[in-house]
Formats: sequence, C-alpha cells, structure tokens
Amino acid sequence: MTNGTHGGIQIRGSIPAIVTPMHEDGSLDLPAFRKLIDWHVAEGSNGLVVVGTSGESATLSVEEHVLMVQTAVEHTAGRFPIIAGAGGNSTAEAIELSKAAKKVGADATLQVVPYYNKPTQEGMYRHFVKIAESVDLPVVLYNVPGRTVADMNNETILRLAGVPGIIGVKEATGNIDRAAHLIKHAPAGFGIFSGDDPTAIALMLLGGHGNISVTANVAPKAMSELCRAALEGDAITARKIHLKLLSLHKQLFCESNPIPAKWALEAMGRMEGGIRLPLTPLDARYHDVVRDALRETGLLA
Repeated sequence: MTNGTHGGIQIRGSIPAIVTPMHEDGSLDLPAFRKLIDWHVAEGSNGLVVVGTSGESATLSVEEHVLMVQTAVEHTAGRFPIIAGAGGNSTAEAIELSKAAKKVGADATLQVVPYYNKPTQEGMYRHFVKIAESVDLPVVLYNVPGRTVADMNNETILRLAGVPGIIGVKEATGNIDRAAHLIKHAPAGFGIFSGDDPTAIALMLLGGHGNISVTANVAPKAMSELCRAALEGDAITARKIHLKLLSLHKQLFCESNPIPAKWALEAMGRMEGGIRLPLTPLDARYHDVVRDALRETGLLA
C-alpha cells in the first residue's frame, strides 16, 4: 500500500475534514466554501472529507448534504479526491446518502459506525457490507467511539478489509497500539488513516497512510507538510511541525468540534462564524486560548 492507491483512487496524506461555512443565521455560505476549497488546494491538502463530523452533517438536511458534496466535486474539478460523509445509524439511509454522493461525483464515502442504537460487532459488519454491496463507490470506515458510543474492534475492521469496495478506515480512537495492529495485519490496498490529530504523526511513522484532520481546517499547509514528512519517514521534520501544532491540536477541542475550528476560521478572516443548534458559538472564555494557539502556530499576527 506504499503507493497510497485504494480502490483506484489516490487517498494519502493530509485530508481535512472540512467545516461547512454558514452565515450568522445558519444558512449555507457556498461562496465561502468554494474559497476554502481553493485555499486547501493552494496549501497542499491532498483531499477533503465533506459533510463529516466537522461538517455538521447531523444538522444538515438531505438536500443540503447533497448540495455540499456536489459543490465540492464541481469546484474541485478533479484537483484532489472528495470523500463524502454518508454514514448514519440506519443502513437504508446510509445507502441512500451514498447513492446520492455517487450521483454527484464523489470519489468515495466515509461511513461512521452507527451511533445511538449501539449495534453488535456482527451488526456493524453487516451494515458496512450492505452499503458496499449496494453502491459502487469506495467506502472508508470511520471508528470514533468517543462520539458514537459504539466501538468497532480490530477484528471486525480486518474482517471488513476483505470486502470488495471497502478501501480503508479512519481510526479515531487515538490508540496507537490498535492502529499499529491494523497497520501490521491489514491486507495490501487497505488504507489506515488517523482521525486523531495528536497521534497522527505516530500512526503515519508506523506505516499508516494519512490523516483525516480537524487541525488541517485552520493549518492546512503545516498539516500537509507534517503528513508528507511522516509518510516519507522524515521523523525529524515531522516532529518539528507536530510540536509547533501541539497547542492547536488541543485547543481545537476545548469545546466540541467544530465549534473552535469555526471560530478560528472566522478570526482568520476565512468565513463567517455561523453554526447550527444544538451547537453554539465558542464560549468567550475560550477565545484567548484558541487565539493564542493560532498565534503560536503563526496563523494570526
């Protein structure tokens, strides 16, 4: 898997889980979204996850969800892959979202472990197999038990790694032992991507394939350079960049993602800070710590 090609598409390196820009009234800001895409291309990002956790997928209508994916595909115009968040806790709904993503030209879907209804490992397996069999579009699994309260174990992930159409996993537990086990035992052609910025450097130096990142929303160039160094085995350069980003990794989670990231992008002049309930704008007591982290990283004067 050293070439980073999975299911016929190149998914490797820094892949921001991009926020969904909104006006102050919560309506979508598509012009700002297009500008963010151009910025990510210019800064060296290697792809985007659209309408994932960071993209507030839970509070977008189906029509808005599809519109965001379509806008990303059309504006990117093949400059890098677009991975559409299309997961859910209903298998039938996840299939419908995946069909819509395919129709508008997404390169792959990101499929989160079903949340709230807490399926068994067998239920998780059947859920993802059904999606892969129903829609001819590459699937990246997404294990994030801190949000879903359902943890897909490595045995289930490796079982799914042999299913045609399932091309990788976003491993967001932050547990490097688990990630290393996947890297060691996954078949060739199955991508292992970090979903945890503080431990992404370790995952990539161990042989993982990239980072689906929150931090890259606000520091795309630095994260791109970190990923490139780590994937090339240049631990010294990767370490230097990682330490520079350390405060940012922490403060972008001072409240629930994407609250701090959206505030940071507004502070940087990249977009308005609109966000939808039940998420709320960043509490004023955290403004200084996020601002200081941006300054420490050289993103604000």
